[in-house]
Parts: sequence; C-alpha cells; structure tokens
Amino acid sequence: MRAIMLASLLLQEHGAAPAGGSGLTSLQVNLMFWTLVIFVILFLLLRRYAFPPIFKAVEARERALEEAIAAAKRDRDEAAKLLEEHRRQIENARAEAQRFIAEGRQTAEKVRADLLEQARREQQEMLERARREIEAERDRAIAELRREAVDLAIAGASKVVEQNLDNSSNRRLVETFLASVATTDGDGKR
Repeated sequence: MRAIMLASLLLQEHGAAPAGGSGLTSLQVNLMFWTLVIFVILFLLLRRYAFPPIFKAVEARERALEEAIAAAKRDRDEAAKLLEEHRRQIENARAEAQRFIAEGRQTAEKVRADLLEQARREQQEMLERARREIEAERDRAIAELRREAVDLAIAGASKVVEQNLDNSSNRRLVETFLASVATTDGDGKR
C-alpha cells in the first residue's frame, strides 16, 4: 500500500500526464510501467512473506480435513463393528436366556417328577406301615381271643370235670388244641 502511494506521488511530481487523452482506453506508458513495477514488488513481497504462511495454513487445513474424514471413516467403521458386536452379544444373551429358561423348565419338571415319586414312595410306605400295624393288631386280637378262649375252655372243662387241674398244664393242653384247630382252619379243612 505504501508503495502504491509512493508511486502515485512520483507520477504527480514528474508531471506525467496522459499522452493520448484522458479516457479509459488511452495507453499510458508511465502508468503501465509503474503499475507493473509495483505489481512485481508486491508479488515478490507477498511471495516471500504472505504466501508461505497462507499455503501452510491451506495445506494444514487440507491435512486436517483429510484426517478428520479418515477419522470419521474409522469411527464409522468402528461404530459399525461395535454395533455388530452388540447385536451379536444381544443375540447370545437372548440365546442364553432361552437356554436358562429351558433348563429352568427341565429342572422344574424334574423336581416335580421327583416330588411326585417321593410322594408315591411315602404313600406306599404309609400303606405298608398301616398294613403291618393292622396285621399286628389282628395278630394281637387273635392272640387275645385265643387266651380268652383258653380261659373259657378251662373254666368250662373244670366245671364239667369238677376237678381243678393244674392251670399251666391245662393251658398248654388247650393251646395245643387251638393251634391244631387254627391250622386246620387255615388249610380249609375242618
């Protein structure tokens, strides 16, 4: 800017006036010369001091944009990979949840079957115990009836014979008789 002002002052002092008129299309050699000189000086100054930082800034901006584009592409690819991995993990989690549910159902069914089997076994044990108790009670009742029958038979026999025999020998005699009667009853003979 300073150079332009200096050139215009020089032109005015030397009295450079338009040679072929004052129009825009007229050819002015002095003006062209100084314009060319100022342009070359300005171009050299810009090339020396202004263009390198501008070019460096433009190149840095281009590199930054390229790196940003590459980073965005990497991020997009990484996001796609992560998305695919998350989808795979979700599918695996779903499959595992289904497997756990199936295993839970199988375990519940097994526990149910085990409980039913245990209840059946306990029921059978209770029935067997009740049968044994009934049989033992029946055997006690039969033994009691035999004792009473022996006692009645002895009492009846004593009255018939009118003799009081030895109680223990009478008891053995009657028990032997009743045992022989019980075995004939069990065989179906009488």
